[in-house]
Amino acid sequence: VQLQASGGGLVQPGGSLRLSCAASGSIFSINDMGWYRQAPGNERELAAIITKGGSTNYADSVKGRFAISRLNAKNTVYLQMNSLKPEDTAVYYCNAEIRGVHYWGKGTQVTVSS
Repeated sequence: VQLQASGGGLVQPGGSLRLSCAASGSIFSINDMGWYRQAPGNERELAAIITKGGSTNYADSVKGRFAISRLNAKNTVYLQMNSLKPEDTAVYYCNAEIRGVHYWGKGTQVTVSS
């Protein structure tokens, strides 16, 4: 199973970005899909997660600004990020849980700076 993330980049404070992550390979059914992030010097942390049924959960720091969604037919998860702040700068990793095994994408850099 491979996860390919895209959509990162440089954006000014207050701007928006949309991340995408597509899973491919021998996939029977993906359970939870999520986005984690890791800023320099910090541990990796959960930003948002979505279940197969569409229930979502967010880190307090991104609630009201980020929205996670998924398209099960395409094994794809999205993260719409609005009102971005410099503290959102990090490498963002997508994650998919399949039969108890967690798979990770390589990460995409998001930099929020003027």
